[in-house]
Amino acid sequence: MHNIKKIQAIQILDSRGFPTIEAQVTLSNGIFASAGVPSGASTGKFEACELRDNNPQIYLGKSVLKAVENINTKIANLLIDSDPSQQSIIDQKLIDLDGTCNKSNLGANAILAVSLAIAKANASNNRLHLFEYIGGKDAVTLPVPMMNIINGGKHADNQIDIQEFMIAPIGINNFEDAVRSGAEIFHQLKILLKKNNFNTNVGDEGGFAPNLSSTTQALDFIAQAVEKAGYKLGEEIMLALDCASSEFYHDGLYNLAGEGKKLNHHDMVEYYCDLIKKYPIFSIEDPCSEDDFDGWKLITKKLSNKIQLVGDDLFVTNPKILKKGIDEKLANAVLVKINQIGTLTETFETINIAKSANYKNIISHRSGETEDASIAHIAVGTNAGQIKTGSLCRSDRTAKYNELLRISNYLGNKAIYAGKTILNR
Repeated sequence: MHNIKKIQAIQILDSRGFPTIEAQVTLSNGIFASAGVPSGASTGKFEACELRDNNPQIYLGKSVLKAVENINTKIANLLIDSDPSQQSIIDQKLIDLDGTCNKSNLGANAILAVSLAIAKANASNNRLHLFEYIGGKDAVTLPVPMMNIINGGKHADNQIDIQEFMIAPIGINNFEDAVRSGAEIFHQLKILLKKNNFNTNVGDEGGFAPNLSSTTQALDFIAQAVEKAGYKLGEEIMLALDCASSEFYHDGLYNLAGEGKKLNHHDMVEYYCDLIKKYPIFSIEDPCSEDDFDGWKLITKKLSNKIQLVGDDLFVTNPKILKKGIDEKLANAVLVKINQIGTLTETFETINIAKSANYKNIISHRSGETEDASIAHIAVGTNAGQIKTGSLCRSDRTAKYNELLRISNYLGNKAIYAGKTILNR
């Protein structure tokens, strides 16, 4: 048995140029692993606490030196000489050491960095890829990538209220061709936007951020790009939205400022109903605010047998909150973001609860990412079937696609592409 010999942390930069944490773990036999933690811009109010220093003189208040110190002192002192194979025990020790309901003492960012780095170290110690360590021989499913090719909301400096416009190559035969189709559509979209005098700068997640006038205009451009790239919309390529509607929900109304509309939850649900009649949209994330339970109940009742309704801010990868949402029949899928909850053990608990209730799982990045590609392994290791990791540019996004390509190549003939199976409800 090789125990944990050293745990330390440093402050690194995420894809937005703000600080985040990297934890580094060394085992007694010299095995070394590190893990970087992402950060969100559009965040649910019930997410675990991302501990920052709030000193305006350092990185505009975004530094994480206190969280780094917590790893280098309190967490290191707790876990040195521990058995790295006891993931659930280690994670529970971290939860107990923190002692708060939202991990605000040590910081969920500090806890997650250590939880993930230890898992990676123990996978290497067993000469396994992380996905194999997580899922064993059954971990063979490559996820459908939900590719965010137009950014709006908090992810871009434009007037589009909807945060993410995504393509999903559901009808493609394998993961390699799925990535290729996304890249080709992405580049065709750039040509179309440029031809129509829209800027082709990209947002936080690598999608284009043109100053379009409406949701339908964005979807029309994507539909044209799919056709130009030679793919069949509605068969090979489906569409998906992340509305992040909590960001534009105020005083009981959805304020679509870019379109000059203020809608109550009944009208907002009809807005979505009209969209799915016009476009082949198979998934809508956060169509209603985390505070609008009546809206969630209404849209689930009307659309859950037709499309995937994904709870992100609604569930925040929290097993207790997800259980309550399932009991109340809200949504039919959960977005899984490891930094929303703070440990791998709780992340896997959430995934298993969703599976038991026939809710879909979508493993997700954050808008502030690092080069760490662990979510690619989590997606395959849990056979989630879907992953969100941004557009087909920016190395913080392509790192995850490239890692999935490596995993696919490693699995060879054993690899299964989730494809159309995710449409089964």
